[in-house]
Amino acid sequence: MVGLLIFNTLTSVANCVQIVRLQELYQRWETDSNVVAVILKGNGRAFCAGGDVASVCELGRQGNLRRQHQASGFFYKEYVLNYYLATFKKPHVAFLNGVVMGGGNGVSVHGKYRVATEKTLFAMPETALGLHPDVGASYFLSRLDGHLGEYLGLTGERLDGADMLNIGLATHYVPSERLASLESELRSVSSPESVEETLGKFSGRPPVQGKSCLHRLQVINACFSGDTVEGILHALERERGDGDDEWLDKATSKLKGASPTSLKITLASIRRGRQESLAECLAREYRMSFRAVSAKYSGDFYEGCRAILIDKDNRPRWDPSKLEGVSREVVEGYFAALGDGEGEELQLPVGERGTGARSRARI
Repeated sequence: MVGLLIFNTLTSVANCVQIVRLQELYQRWETDSNVVAVILKGNGRAFCAGGDVASVCELGRQGNLRRQHQASGFFYKEYVLNYYLATFKKPHVAFLNGVVMGGGNGVSVHGKYRVATEKTLFAMPETALGLHPDVGASYFLSRLDGHLGEYLGLTGERLDGADMLNIGLATHYVPSERLASLESELRSVSSPESVEETLGKFSGRPPVQGKSCLHRLQVINACFSGDTVEGILHALERERGDGDDEWLDKATSKLKGASPTSLKITLASIRRGRQESLAECLAREYRMSFRAVSAKYSGDFYEGCRAILIDKDNRPRWDPSKLEGVSREVVEGYFAALGDGEGEELQLPVGERGTGARSRARI
């Protein structure tokens, strides 16, 4: 009998123990001849709302080097898992039936098949937390058409399931009421080819909703192609008066409310990602996350967590508070190789498993 293993995610990829457990399961499934494919799905209303950033913040803010290394260790193990999923040798089907944010995208978007529904809600909201879109986001966002990736990464804008399908972040769309039937049929498949055939039988193509940002790709490409965040804001201001001021106000407000440091390193990260493999993106993102945890250049990660996740006053006091206060040297510092006392670089078995840049739908 062919086995098909199902793993229910928690609402967050919460800690290193759970990440390591997932890694162990994938390694076992990959070599188990009884396993044809893997389905990953959420155990509640969310697929996966992201990593337990609050716990990472609590560890790091204790201020001693050992705790900071423990906190950055979360990101290290998470990125290794993301890479392993991207190079997984069997069909991987993620049911994105609910919220899929941050780390939830890391355990789904890199897999071969991503099934969206009418309940899907995608976002990479890290700039509002004083962090940066990670888990390989500088790879998959940079490969979206035009400059949509910059827009999504900088503003944290949300997408629904139809949006995700349309731009290639999802490979299939299945109404949530049909997921149980789809899962039942997938459990009986006998070959990788049967997985794709079964998904195609259930999948449809819903219309993009009227308020979707995908109706504004022309202005997004015009504005978010700017060389700097300041230039993007100026471009948004110049577009005012053309009948879409409500959307422009929302985009501008999101940018002005985010961490200036996060905005600048995010724009640079996505731009660099266009020229890098997934393995290279993850290695660079690890350096960025390490610098965020160590607060070497800015304490905005801790301030964002305080304002959004801990005190929940939603009034972060960013430092520096303005874009002009973030120098090019600081941005470059986030990308620099780790130095003495900062620990080892992210080590990925690229020679054994490749760069993770395999061909997939649209990304």
